[in-house]
Amino acid sequence: MSSPPADGLDVESYRESVGIDAPDDPAHADLAAALRRACEGEVRFDEYTQILYATDGSIYEARPAGVVFPTDAADAQAATEVAADHDAPVLPRGAGSSLAGQAVGPGCVVLDFTRHMDAILDVDPKAQRATVQPGVVQDDLDSRLAEDDLKFAPDPASSNRATVGGGIGNNSTGAHSVRYGITDAYVEAVEAVLADGSRIRAREVELDGPKYERIVSKDDREAEVYRTVRAIVEGNAEEIAERYPDLKRSVSGYNLHECVYENANGNECVNLAKLFVGAEGTLGVVTEATLSLVSKPDETALALYCFEDLLSAMEAVPVALDYDPSAVELMDDEVFRLARESVEYAEYADPIPDDAAAALMLEFDSEVHDDLTDAVAETNAAFVREGDAFDVLEAYDDESQADLWKLRKAAIPLLMSMEGDPKPYPFIEDASVPPEELAEYVQGFEGVLEAHDTSAAYFAHAGSGTLHVRPVLNLKSEAGVEKMRSIAEDVTSLVLDHHGSFSGEHGDGLARTQFNPKMYGPDLWDAFRELKTAFDPDWRMNPGKVVFEEESPTDMRENLRYGPAYSSLEPATEQDFSEEGGFSHLVELCNGCGTCRQTDSDVMCPSYRGMDEEMATTRGRANMLRAAISGELPPEEMHTERFQKEVLDLCLGCKGCQSDCPTGVDLAKLKAEVKHRYHEAEGAGLRERLFAEVDRLAAVGSALAPVSNWLADLPGTGLVAEKALGVARERDVPAFADQSFEAWFESRGGPRIPESHADDRVLLVPDTYTNYVYPRTGRAAVQVLEAAGVHVRVPDADPSGRPAYSEGFLDVARQRAESNVARLAPQVRDGWSVVYPEPSDAAMVQDEYLDLLPDAEGAAALAENAYGVCEYLDRTGRDEAIEFDAPADRLAYHGHCNQKALGTADHAATVLDRAGYDVAALDSGCCGMAGSFGYHAEHYDLSQAIADELRDRISEADADEVVAPGASCRSQLDAERPTHPVEALAAALPWR
Repeated sequence: MSSPPADGLDVESYRESVGIDAPDDPAHADLAAALRRACEGEVRFDEYTQILYATDGSIYEARPAGVVFPTDAADAQAATEVAADHDAPVLPRGAGSSLAGQAVGPGCVVLDFTRHMDAILDVDPKAQRATVQPGVVQDDLDSRLAEDDLKFAPDPASSNRATVGGGIGNNSTGAHSVRYGITDAYVEAVEAVLADGSRIRAREVELDGPKYERIVSKDDREAEVYRTVRAIVEGNAEEIAERYPDLKRSVSGYNLHECVYENANGNECVNLAKLFVGAEGTLGVVTEATLSLVSKPDETALALYCFEDLLSAMEAVPVALDYDPSAVELMDDEVFRLARESVEYAEYADPIPDDAAAALMLEFDSEVHDDLTDAVAETNAAFVREGDAFDVLEAYDDESQADLWKLRKAAIPLLMSMEGDPKPYPFIEDASVPPEELAEYVQGFEGVLEAHDTSAAYFAHAGSGTLHVRPVLNLKSEAGVEKMRSIAEDVTSLVLDHHGSFSGEHGDGLARTQFNPKMYGPDLWDAFRELKTAFDPDWRMNPGKVVFEEESPTDMRENLRYGPAYSSLEPATEQDFSEEGGFSHLVELCNGCGTCRQTDSDVMCPSYRGMDEEMATTRGRANMLRAAISGELPPEEMHTERFQKEVLDLCLGCKGCQSDCPTGVDLAKLKAEVKHRYHEAEGAGLRERLFAEVDRLAAVGSALAPVSNWLADLPGTGLVAEKALGVARERDVPAFADQSFEAWFESRGGPRIPESHADDRVLLVPDTYTNYVYPRTGRAAVQVLEAAGVHVRVPDADPSGRPAYSEGFLDVARQRAESNVARLAPQVRDGWSVVYPEPSDAAMVQDEYLDLLPDAEGAAALAENAYGVCEYLDRTGRDEAIEFDAPADRLAYHGHCNQKALGTADHAATVLDRAGYDVAALDSGCCGMAGSFGYHAEHYDLSQAIADELRDRISEADADEVVAPGASCRSQLDAERPTHPVEALAAALPWR
């Protein structure tokens, strides 16, 4: 395989190297062939791809015909022309994080711009302007703009994966719309492909000026569009003035009220770019956009006000706006409850008082307020001393503010993690009303919910009058679907009564398009249809969104992902899935929000970062598993070779999704289960079996050292290993130690701290790598523990079973677990702690043992008393008894991803810091090795692509030394010569 390209691993080379056969859907074979002839970018029309792109972040599902990954605007044009020739609908798509069903459509040719068309083409700091391609992720854009103290003003909660093109399609906004408004105010111009394949540049054009006259004098689609738009706006001026709500946020329908205006020179202008914003791809395909930027405030402050009831918080919103905040956000007690119960967000909810029924979070920035402390003090007087708030949390530094924002941004996916089939679904959840009417509107909404015998959670952008209200429904029942439709009818009427908009942020899509005639009336509805026809005469561009044809009206009850006809199989499993509600429920927890596509620094999802491929996301794999258990694919498909190679084998088992996925879709657990069944049905290869029981191979290698090491170094050994076993020739086989750690411990005469004089007793269990390859880690652990006054023994224990579990041999993993529980649990009951140098072994005992042995006596006790070595030192504080003599070195610390998933990664950095080191704890994800994964020949390039991100973080840290507790991580970072953190602690012992 070739080296990975700049935008990720060469996916097609990987698919070819492992023999993945992905035939086109026969129903669309001619269209696929024509697209391949016309387009430079990849074209996929196979069934797996259709399933991957059948959903977005909404409640909807509809299989497309296939997907094209355009390389440039000419490619997008070619694809649109071919689609027109075949009368196929076209759907431009970004990250697929939209919540109203804009990014799904039956039989569509999907144009995915995230693979290639994600460039920042130009930034002009002086003019405060940027030109970008549609696939650029907003956080990536803002990261670049921060270099010039600028930002793109709209800031959706999904900005770490949502694309600018998607934001233009939805007319997106975010928490700061109180100050900045929404996307349509910041799009100056777009380049777009129309339905017939013609290309236009939409920008400000003075009406009746020379440029306008040149455009309309032609006999083409562009001229027709300009003439029609002008006639519609001028002919419906009164209706536009009356029907469009006077709100900071209103994104339903087309922007007829924005596209004709008086410019700064006092001239009347038309700007078709304003129409493309919020059009959801129904008017054409945006291939480039020129954006206005805003300056980034130097400082901000947050004040979170706690209320005893929701209505009091709502009534306080108009008061809050009097104090010039840049954001006014709401969260209710349901959000707090779910956050406290989650692994990832519990720490952010901890400061919130238990009796807070709702909270308003106000942000102030230094561009508006000279003194942020004074600004907060003023609002404290209004809300706490004179108002209904009973407490306030103030945050002035970046870290504490980031924690509060993480809690707020997690609200949507956290709510979707609710147990059981009833979920708080989005379908009328972002209606907007004037802020002064918000409290009365909420009272009315509560009445609608009561009438329909359900409840809802409330959160989001209260300062702009936009509340995300999600009624809890079971859409797997006919009654639940009809209740959804009835609630939507009642709430849209309520919104109109309060002079609001049916959508203030998330758009129309399949969820709200049917209500646009109700909001805008017959005249403007006819105008929308006329506008659509001018741009798209055959109505092929993302049909059924914003407007619909009379003969095929959009119905929010159709194309549901989980409708009354949905059913799923609950397979027999080797692991216990009761805590997740069953195997199927764990799969179905994926709501499609796309957090696994994020580009920031969380652990999830390393293979996506290395491949830029939807299949490599947690969402993609969950979609494929759901298709198999629901009958969309044959159930036996899970156990086919293609499913293993294309869907599961590129999951590294890092467990990042266990914590980083807001709904807790644990793909590592699901993968192990399906892999096990595959081995049972089809058998397993020699490589898999060798890695599953690598401890036996390592024991032999150590016993035969140094002869075994000489054999491994013979010329051509790597090539033979790759040909015979599929082990990457680029990987060096670890050199075996001629004396194992266990042998060393026995040779020194056992413990040095008598049990009678010890402060604690520890069973130190070495992993295979520590025992047979790198005993120095084990020796260092013994030295540090004994320096802390701990009596240390090395027990007679089996390897943890982690390699077998990762390879899907759950029977072997269970045998190891049963053996270790039988041997170690009695000693745990006698007061011993069990400590592991290897983080993945500790995680195996703390987590997977409970799934493998749910009813085993002693498994829970062992899990509760099992620790990584630095975790043990920090939790017990034993290291504080040592007077370390640490050198003034700066250490770059890379925590293991299994530790991060379980929330135990920070202990090592804390202990190293107490020892006197200058610790740079890297905000890093998976190293890319993941046990045996990085040794697989077909995964080597991906492993390196993932590792490159980690190496960049290490380089940025400018450290003297790298420390990493994971044996795999240290193998991957061989050039950096990392050591285990406990070795750094041992090096700082006073007698060393």
